Amino acid sequence: MFTIDAHLDLSMNAMEWNRDLRQPVMAIREREEGLTDKPDRAKGTVAFPELRKGNIGLVVATQIARYVAPGNSLPGWHSPEQAWAQTQAQVAWYKAMEAAGEMVMINNAAALEQHLSLWMNGEPNEQKPIGYILSLEGADSLVTPQHLETAYQYGLRAVGPAHYGPGRYANGTDATGRLNEQGKLLLKEMDRLNIILDATHLCDDAFWDAMDIFQGPVWASHNNCRALVNHNRQFSDEQLKVLIERGAVIGGALDAWMMVPNWVRQQSMPETMQCNLEKLIDHLDHICQLAGNTLHIGIGTDLDGAFGKEQCPYDLETIADLQKIPHLLSQRGYAAADIENIMHGNWLRFLRKAWKSL
Repeated sequence: MFTIDAHLDLSMNAMEWNRDLRQPVMAIREREEGLTDKPDRAKGTVAFPELRKGNIGLVVATQIARYVAPGNSLPGWHSPEQAWAQTQAQVAWYKAMEAAGEMVMINNAAALEQHLSLWMNGEPNEQKPIGYILSLEGADSLVTPQHLETAYQYGLRAVGPAHYGPGRYANGTDATGRLNEQGKLLLKEMDRLNIILDATHLCDDAFWDAMDIFQGPVWASHNNCRALVNHNRQFSDEQLKVLIERGAVIGGALDAWMMVPNWVRQQSMPETMQCNLEKLIDHLDHICQLAGNTLHIGIGTDLDGAFGKEQCPYDLETIADLQKIPHLLSQRGYAAADIENIMHGNWLRFLRKAWKSL
């Protein structure tokens, strides 16, 4: 089934992990054997051949570069200008992949429909470019809110103002605090440009501020449920209900610590924690129960978002295994139309509405 993945850090893997994503996953793993600089070396799950094998023809692909102030122990850049430069290197990689015929940017309604026609024409996927919608995960790299205009011109269509820790515009996971004045200006600029707000990673205070201020389209690209895994990285039922009211789609993520409770990073194992794709269905189903329908869930895996096989469902070897999800949904009693909504239809409906004037 045609599948949309609403969150993949492709350029980070290419530019910081030094992965040639044109190669198959197993070739990338083989080349990384013996490397110890990252915990997920030789355990990656995402590459272009596996995306095509899994019929994942459209993704939301990120730029990401965190600014870290003195005293912040998180990895990142020591000035906003350095972070901006890193995101520009990431854009250059996407453009190089476009030139090589591997990817194509999708940034308006016409491009979306043309790309869908190509991927749904019944021909083999091997030569088809993977469509990508450009998103910025964490806004720290925007030196000023005015830099958003430049980013929009090169194709940026979604922004998550926060990531982990304190941010220049909004605080994120494991941090607290309301939106600052720059964050409020950023949201107003996003409104003006019709850029999608990705609510993922906003801390609770900033989330509620954003819901009050931002008037445009909102989604949560890769977010699970606090009711099932009690951590501030997940959204509470109250937050999920507001997102549903706003017409959002929430993408279920496949990072194991977000899927099952009591996960300890670099210690827990997927098998012993019983972390499988069924746990994703649990989170998706919880949102469906809150909404009373299947119109607000999708897939946003975050696979290879600085973790690999060691921290994802044990029954997923590569991202191509997303094709196991329709069968699991069917076993839970989801109808064929509902399954199509979850695998691609809800994201498409959201984009067509958000981009109707583009």
